[in-house]
Amino acid sequence: MARFVLRRVLQSAVVLVGVTLVVFLLLQLVPGDPVRVALGTRFDPQTYEALRERAGLDQPLPVQYVSHLGHALTGDLGVSFRTGQPVSQIVLERLPATLSLAVTAVVFALLVAFPLGIVAAVRSGSAVDHAARVFSQFGVSVPDFWMGIMGILLFAGVLGWLPPSGYVALTDDPGRWATHVALPAVTVGLVTASILTRFIRSSVLEVLSADYVRTAEAKGLRNRVVIMRHVLRNALIPVVTVVAVQLASLLGGVIVIEVLFAWPGIGRLTFDAVQARDYPVLQGAVLLVAALFLLVNLLVDILYARLDPRITVR
Repeated sequence: MARFVLRRVLQSAVVLVGVTLVVFLLLQLVPGDPVRVALGTRFDPQTYEALRERAGLDQPLPVQYVSHLGHALTGDLGVSFRTGQPVSQIVLERLPATLSLAVTAVVFALLVAFPLGIVAAVRSGSAVDHAARVFSQFGVSVPDFWMGIMGILLFAGVLGWLPPSGYVALTDDPGRWATHVALPAVTVGLVTASILTRFIRSSVLEVLSADYVRTAEAKGLRNRVVIMRHVLRNALIPVVTVVAVQLASLLGGVIVIEVLFAWPGIGRLTFDAVQARDYPVLQGAVLLVAALFLLVNLLVDILYARLDPRITVR
C-alpha cells in the first residue's frame, strides 16, 4: 500500500506540472494586457512597467514559466494583480466556503439517492421506480441556475424562510451558516442526487441478477439480509467512483451557483479572476482544483481495496 501511494503521489506531481504548463500556455492566447486591466483608471507608464517587472511579465515566456513553476513548488503562487495579496492566501481563504458547500451538497445527495435508488432497483417496474426515473431525468435536464432562481423566489421571496444569498462561516455561527448554505446546497445536491440515483439503481439491479444473490435467496435468507450483506457492498464499487467524481467537481467550485448565491468559494474566485484577467489567481485556483481531483482519485483507489478484497493495489 505504501509503495502504491508513493507511486501515485509521484504520478500526481507529474500531472500537476502538466496542468501548470497547459494553463500557462492557454493564458498566453487570451487577448489583452492583464496589467493594463488591473490598473484601470490608475494607469501611468511608471506604475505599469513596475507591475510588469514585479510579475515577471517582462521576461521571455520560457523564463516566466520556469520561474512560476519554481515558486509554485515552494508554495508561492504569486501575487494578485488586483489586490496585491499572495495568491496562496486568497485561495486558502476561499477554500472553506467551497468545502462546506460541496460536502453539504454531497451529503444531501446521498441521503436522497441511496434510499431512492435502492428501492427503485428492488421494486423495479413499480410506481417508486417510475418516480425515481422521472426524478433522475428531471435533475439532469433542468439547469441548476433555474432551480436556484426558483428556490430564491419561493423560500426567500415568498415564504421568507431562508436568506437569498450571502455566506457565514461555519465556525463563526453554525446556525446562520446552515440557513445560508441550505439553498445552494440543495440546488447543487438535487443535480448530484439525480445522477447518483440512476447509477445506484443500475448498479443494484446488476448485482441482484448475480448468481450468488440467487443462491443466498435460495438458502432462505430474508430479503433485507441479502440486500444489506450481499448486494450493497458489491454495488458500491461503481457508485463510489461517481460520488468521487461529483465531489471533486464540486470542490472545484460550482461557478454558476456560487455567483448566483454570492457564495465566496473557488468557483466565484475563478469567475472574478477571469473577468479581471488576474492570471496569478486563476493559475492558483486551477492548480488547487487539479490537486483536489488527484487527491480524491487517490482516496477512491484506496477505498476500492477496502470495499472489495479482490481488488489489489500495486
